[in-house]
Amino acid sequence: MSRLNIVLIEPQIPQNTGNIARTCAATNAVLHLVGPMGFKIDDKKLKRAGLDYWHLMEIHTYENTETFFNQHPHDTFFYYTTKGLNRHTDIQYPDNCYLVFGREDAGLPEALLYANKEHCVRVPMQNDARSLNLSNTVAIAVYETLRQWNYPELKTEGKLTKYNW
Repeated sequence: MSRLNIVLIEPQIPQNTGNIARTCAATNAVLHLVGPMGFKIDDKKLKRAGLDYWHLMEIHTYENTETFFNQHPHDTFFYYTTKGLNRHTDIQYPDNCYLVFGREDAGLPEALLYANKEHCVRVPMQNDARSLNLSNTVAIAVYETLRQWNYPELKTEGKLTKYNW
């Protein structure tokens, strides 16, 4: 079974992480939170943003970046950054890959990006825009990857409550 992994390195804003957690819950993606974080995992703002989806989540936490990468030595990573060389739609995402996102205020470390420049990914935007909101970028990345995988195990049709199609 294909499973998408979302990695947040040093997230600082609990509402963003809560929104991302909700996206992960709705799409069956695994959330990896890498510290140090700007909030506690039990933060009320984090829980409120995720609403009632926490029981659908698989979430892993790591003390720091080194610990995270040491536990995933053979996995495939794509680093989302405004400095990326590749458009998010030009990448072919393999099964069980990891989409990595940095701090809201600083992004990912440039040394990490430089060492992995072929796997640095960008969501296109106009020149004068600094960046998209982190939770929006994650949603774009998740749905592009799942689109390529044909939305495995996700409900793809809706239904009206008062009428039949």
